[in-house]
Order: sequence, then structure tokens, then C-alpha cells
Amino acid sequence: MANVENPFGQVLVALVTPFQADGEVDWVAVEQHIDNCIVSGADGIVVTGTTGETSTLTDPEKIKLVEVAKSVSGGRAKVITGGGSNETAHAIELYKASEKAGADGVMIVTPYYNKPTQAGLLTHFRMVADATDLPVILYDIPGRTGVPIKYETILRLAKHPNILAVKDAKGDFSEVSRVLNQTDLMYFSGDDANVLPHLAIGATGLIGVTANIAAAPYRAIVDAVNAGDLHTARDAHQSLEPLVRAVMTHVPGTVAAKYILHGLGRIGSPRVRLPLVGPEEWEAALIEDELSLVSSLPNADVLGIDLSNFRPDRNAAAGGALPKIAGTTR
Repeated sequence: MANVENPFGQVLVALVTPFQADGEVDWVAVEQHIDNCIVSGADGIVVTGTTGETSTLTDPEKIKLVEVAKSVSGGRAKVITGGGSNETAHAIELYKASEKAGADGVMIVTPYYNKPTQAGLLTHFRMVADATDLPVILYDIPGRTGVPIKYETILRLAKHPNILAVKDAKGDFSEVSRVLNQTDLMYFSGDDANVLPHLAIGATGLIGVTANIAAAPYRAIVDAVNAGDLHTARDAHQSLEPLVRAVMTHVPGTVAAKYILHGLGRIGSPRVRLPLVGPEEWEAALIEDELSLVSSLPNADVLGIDLSNFRPDRNAAAGGALPKIAGTTR
């Protein structure tokens, strides 16, 4: 297959959206967090995705997140807008507005709740891709949407000139290999624990939740794979294992990532919006147990974080917040 230029980057952070204690977006923290991710090695920022709590952001907040990310990145990283909608017309409207706001690409999630057929998925993705000149990443995450993008559908979508990549959260490595063999699509790992295996079979990069906390080791993995240095890539992968478990195992990734970022002093509040809530005491204890393993690993310094300064928030389980203006509808 022909080589296709990568317009997205390789180390993409599935950005959390920092909130104040009352549930409103903390725009100062958003700017600081984006800059920190880029300085740590990210060359792509995905705003308004699952990790960014897209389902409880208003449309104006989503567009402003694109604008802020574009301003902060200053050309240092690509800005990709995620989320979308399970209503095709609404998704088209959001992506058109994101393109005007300066997005470098769009990530279209499989329509959720509706449970469309593969013909419905094909039509949805094609119509959204037709409505923008931006490069498109398909987001295949059946665990959240209820519907996978089947192999045959991916092959058909690969013929669309704007559809250039897939974010894979299915973890079916044999299917990834089949698609890579038969199309020019780029693959991005959507499973933090399997970034190195994805890269090893030909994936381009990752779109990760744990990268909010530690982008540097993902940068190390990608750079090492690019250089053919499996030893260095494996060391960085192993150093990440307990941190990934802390973020992705016990509570939703967004909740754990915010809890850890707040404990490290990087954001002012761990607050999430309802129906998400902060970790209960026993869940927080499990997260902290995993974190305690990180610094004991021989290659822990590659993470670029000092967990000795971690200060847990014992009030995190107070719950989630209701924003002043709710809803994502137009």
C-alpha cells in the first residue's frame, strides 16, 4: 500500500476537560494542561472525546475547546475534535463548526444507543466525511457504543478520500493486520495497555487517556519503535503498566485521570459532570495502591512524574456536578 502522510501526529492525548468545583469548565486549567501535555511529548491533542466528557459538554463549550487548544498549541501539536453525535445532522453541524474553529482533524465515533446496521454506519461516516475537508479518524469502540465497525465496512470506508485512520478500541489485532494489509488506513491504538502491541504490528500511534498524566513514556515508546529499538520501547511499556492499571481499571478513565492529575497538583479540581462521579473511598484506595507500584519499577524515571508529591482528595467521592447550562442539543 502507498505511504500516506500523517496529518494527526503519533502521540495523541485524549484530553480531559478540567472543571471547577461547581462543574463549569476551568479554562485556565485547560490551557495549562494542554501546554503540559505538549511539553511532555504529545504531538496531537484530541478535545471533546470520551475522556473529555463530550456527552455532558454543550456545543459552545466544544467549539471553544477547539479554539483554546489551537491557540495554546501554536503549531506544536495537531488539534483533533472528537465526540460527534448519534444524530448524523448534529454531528455534521459540530464538525463544520470545529473546522471553522481551527481543528486539524476530526474523530467520528460510532453512533451510540441507536445501534445502527453496518449500512447505517457506512452512510453516517460517509456523510460526515463529505461535510468536511478535514482528515477523518473513525473511532471504533463497541464497548461504549454497542456496535462495532465490521471489517468489510472499514474496507469500504477506506475508499473515502477524507477517511485516513481508525482509532481501535476493539483489540482485535488480527483484524488490524488484515485492514493494514488491504488499505492505506493508519491505525491508532485506543487501548492504553496495548499501545506497544498495536505499534508492533504496524499502527501509527496512540490516542491515550493515561497520556494526560504521562505523555513522555508514550513518546519514548513511539520514538523507539520508529528507530527499531524494541528494548527501549519495552522498558517504557513496562514502566507504564501500573499507571495504566490505575487509570483504566477501577473507575472510568476520565474519573481516575482527573483524580490523579488533581492529586499531582496539575488541575484545581477532580470534579466530573453527572452522571459520572468521583471515586468512592475504596476505589480511590485501589487507584493509590496501583500508583504505589509505579515508583518501585526500575525504569520509573521515564514516566516524568513525581508521585512522592501525590496528595489524594478525600472528598472526591462527593459526587459529580451539574453545569449551569446543561445539554448538548442545538
